[in-house]
Amino acid sequence: MGKKIANNEPQDTTSEPKVIPNNKSKGAARELIWLSISEAAKIGGVQNKTIRRALKSELKFKIKGNRYFIDFSSLIIYLHRNKKLKNKLQEHGIGQYIREWRIDNLNKK
Repeated sequence: MGKKIANNEPQDTTSEPKVIPNNKSKGAARELIWLSISEAAKIGGVQNKTIRRALKSELKFKIKGNRYFIDFSSLIIYLHRNKKLKNKLQEHGIGQYIREWRIDNLNKK
């Protein structure tokens, strides 16, 4: 439902509508990945309370109903800022499956 269809294209109900990229982004439109607190903790290799503490200041999140959903990219950036958390990510979290992280904006806040 959130996808836009160009007005001059014929609408075909059998195929997926084309996404019109946002002028602010370079290339294709980017959809955010939202994780629950428990999913974020499992991916990061940390405890739920670590994620809940980070909600107060460092993570981007939204509340839907009475559940918190955390932006995946802000979670990864947060886990890379602290050496202890980065080690937990590498040893117990998703980092054990990724050879090299390509994060360009770690120093941006």
